Amino acid sequence: MKLSVLEKIADYDFFTIPAPCPREGLCFADGRRRVDYVLVYHCKKRHSQSHHSIVSNGNLPSHSPTLSRRSTQPELAEVELEAGLPSGPGEVEKALIREEFERGLQEEGLEIERDKGMKTVRFTRLHVPWSVLSREAELLKIKVPTKRTYELKEKTGLAGAISSFWEKLNQPFQPGVPELVNPRTRVLSLPFNREKLHLFDIKSKNTLFDNATRGRIVLEILRRTACTQTCQTMGITSLLAKGVYDSAFPLHDGDFNSSDEKENRNDRQLLHEEWANYGVCFKYQPADLIRKYFGEQIGLYFTWLGVYTQLLIPASAMGIAVFIYGWLTVDTNVPSQEMCDKRLNFTMCPLCDSVCDYWQLSSMCSTARASYLFDNHATVAFAIFMSLWAAVFLEHWKRRQRCLQHRWDLTGIDEEESLFCVVCSMLHRGPGGT
Repeated sequence: MKLSVLEKIADYDFFTIPAPCPREGLCFADGRRRVDYVLVYHCKKRHSQSHHSIVSNGNLPSHSPTLSRRSTQPELAEVELEAGLPSGPGEVEKALIREEFERGLQEEGLEIERDKGMKTVRFTRLHVPWSVLSREAELLKIKVPTKRTYELKEKTGLAGAISSFWEKLNQPFQPGVPELVNPRTRVLSLPFNREKLHLFDIKSKNTLFDNATRGRIVLEILRRTACTQTCQTMGITSLLAKGVYDSAFPLHDGDFNSSDEKENRNDRQLLHEEWANYGVCFKYQPADLIRKYFGEQIGLYFTWLGVYTQLLIPASAMGIAVFIYGWLTVDTNVPSQEMCDKRLNFTMCPLCDSVCDYWQLSSMCSTARASYLFDNHATVAFAIFMSLWAAVFLEHWKRRQRCLQHRWDLTGIDEEESLFCVVCSMLHRGPGGT
């Protein structure tokens, strides 16, 4: 695939020499190109002694010149070599589909590295070079920080004093991660444009786009790459459904086990220690780091989950107060006393017509007392409180959402789209999924 003039220019100057891979063990064999995405598939070994012919299934002609020409390609040869004889039609067809699909990825500009050994489970590693990153970032209108920054106005007077006091009060509950965004300054971000590289704050091509953005770009290419010769299939999702690939995923940022020095911890280690840890359940979530590592959609979801959990604390306290009130006043409740007094000897009618007998009302004493613990006079106040709580929660989340949109530079996303991102994350991961 020929590069445009802009892509050739971008490969010169400070973009020419690739830097060493920043993640140990997650690189190509050259040690410089990082692995941005991984495709996994199985090669089944067969030890049949009879020759199997290739049968057409309607999508792959049995006498197609494409098949005869590609049967000598390396991947298909590996499948036949493992079996000793040509494999069945399913495996041969999958090998041809993988070959065409990966050739389409290379035509899009992705770089591919395959396993060399004869393994049952094989991995195809993908790397997206700068030329493809810049092209796709411009097509997707991904916002990139510019060199323009501006200072925020500090609060003064009574509002400033209250804000300073609140920050000191919340300091023990803040996560122990470095601040990714300076609270006093803001950086202007604009959609990436290859013709205006001088406007963006580009220190290195390896750090301009984070891992979440690189994975998003590769996934976009995987979704639109089609296989038209071997089968009429569009995108990696269809290939996963057909069993051509077993899985497709980006890699984590190294191991989650922390090193001895806190300064050398990567983002995954920071999230494991300061977020996915029961010892820090009383602290706020590192929303900026979650957004940097997983993207805006996951960041919005967990921020919403944190706000929801935080506002459930007063609701839980109110519910406990209602329960304690019922426990303290259950002995003074007249209906419960009458049901539990066996001297009154209330005889109730049978519950059914033929086999049921008369029964004593005092046998329901424990049920009546337990019901009063949750349904007493204070329950009316609790219902009023929850009505007000629902309105406060919605307004508080709207304010929190606007603050995040301003800090994360998501002002182009409207309220409906942000809500859609939160709902989609909930449907895919569940209310407590990670």
